[in-house]
Amino acid sequence: MDAHNAIVAKVAERVKHFHTTMKPFRIYHGSTNSTRPSHRRADNTVDTSKLNKVLSVDTDKMTATAEPNVPLGDLVAATLKRGLLPPVVMEFPTITVGGGFSGSSGESSSFRHGAFEANIESIEIVLPDGTVERASRTEKPDLLWGAASAFGTIGVVTLVEVRLRPAKPFVELRYIHCKTPEDYVGVIHAESAKEDVEFIDGIVYSRDSTIICSGRFADTVPSGKKPVGFTARRDPWFYLHAQGREKKLRGLGKAEDEQLTDFIPVTDYLFRYNRAGFWTARYAFKYFLTPFNRVTRAALDRFMHTSVMYHAMHKSGLHDYYVIQDVGVPYSKAPDFHRWLDDTYKLYPIWLCPLRIRRDAPDSGHGLHAEFADPATEETLLNYGVWGPVPGDRKEIVRMNRLLEHKVRECGGKKWLYSHAYYTEEEFWAHYDRPAYDAVRERYGAGHLPSVFDKTRVDWEAEDAALKARPVKSRLWKIWPLAGLYGVYHAWTGADYLLQKQKGEAAKGDKA
Repeated sequence: MDAHNAIVAKVAERVKHFHTTMKPFRIYHGSTNSTRPSHRRADNTVDTSKLNKVLSVDTDKMTATAEPNVPLGDLVAATLKRGLLPPVVMEFPTITVGGGFSGSSGESSSFRHGAFEANIESIEIVLPDGTVERASRTEKPDLLWGAASAFGTIGVVTLVEVRLRPAKPFVELRYIHCKTPEDYVGVIHAESAKEDVEFIDGIVYSRDSTIICSGRFADTVPSGKKPVGFTARRDPWFYLHAQGREKKLRGLGKAEDEQLTDFIPVTDYLFRYNRAGFWTARYAFKYFLTPFNRVTRAALDRFMHTSVMYHAMHKSGLHDYYVIQDVGVPYSKAPDFHRWLDDTYKLYPIWLCPLRIRRDAPDSGHGLHAEFADPATEETLLNYGVWGPVPGDRKEIVRMNRLLEHKVRECGGKKWLYSHAYYTEEEFWAHYDRPAYDAVRERYGAGHLPSVFDKTRVDWEAEDAALKARPVKSRLWKIWPLAGLYGVYHAWTGADYLLQKQKGEAAKGDKA
């Protein structure tokens, strides 16, 4: 804690410096899994990159205390040594604890446990005037829930206390085939009601074929079965493995008891989508006209980890030509939304993840998602992950993204702000609780900081104008495959560092 406190003191001093001039600042975390690029400038940056250690795992309190830049891979390594896990673990090992808290993240256990932020017991935060405060569910709960999903616009989070739950070495994963969205909504409802089911998500492979994956913890692998892994170089990509299950089940017919089951080491299950970034890595093969098979995937595995791909994506600028959206809609609207996605984009696969959004914590009606504490709020939304390239120029890409934003609003749904956001300011605040958010900002002196809208929107017109101001680069970037090669160069030079961060750094777990 002495080392931690010394770093926090420097962060607080830096924040206080900006407060004297009411100058906005940005937080530099180090490497990022954000879908948006970060822009580090020494003159307006608070550097928190050294806050990257698991400080304790308390088996009596069932909590872990971690600094905000601890990758989930490190946290999982430290807690699994005690047979424990956070209730929600996002799918990439380099997503950080602070990123999960500040950016509203969920995964396949979220149907039961909510988003990552809903499982935080307390935080330490540097307020905009440089004061270091602690906030918990019982002490300054407005600050705890106001800082959740606030993208650093309330203050600088410097410590997070995460709830834990018992875990087992394996996940028994069952694959259930569905033909229609009505079918998969029914299966998700049925699986959610089973007390021993811990994980539920799904992959939509086409308009009329979806696999729902239902998991429970297991102590051992049954005799005659082999564990299936997804994190080693020669392991299959999970979505392709699941597609093999989908094809087999589709050929078996409609018998209710026809399911296939895998036993997966728990870490391989938690980070099963990391290699290939779910399935978005396949677009790199298509872009570079590279054969897509098991041999080439293994040969290029170094570049197929999400953190490396995101690094390349940001440097190349190719993400500007994608739909990158995570949105939740009520179950009742899911069939209509499913068919609308097919008619509008035909982008497959699509990720499904039921996400419990209603908060049960007392006095949690604060901040951007204050309505989640309202008993009248829809309890669970079905998240759709829609990611992939769409044809057209930048203006057309924006139009296609905005179509999705409007459809989600029409369905009474919610968009998660780690996605690309193209809202106007008026549209944005029609979706989120500005009075509750602004009340926390005013109470803790954060009004001079950029708002969540400022930090999450894609100002595509300004970006387009900046590129046009550099006509040589603008013309070169339109010549295939120069932009992609530029991204690959940065992936090549940065891969070793990014993969090192992913390994979990067992020494930190041992010290914890």
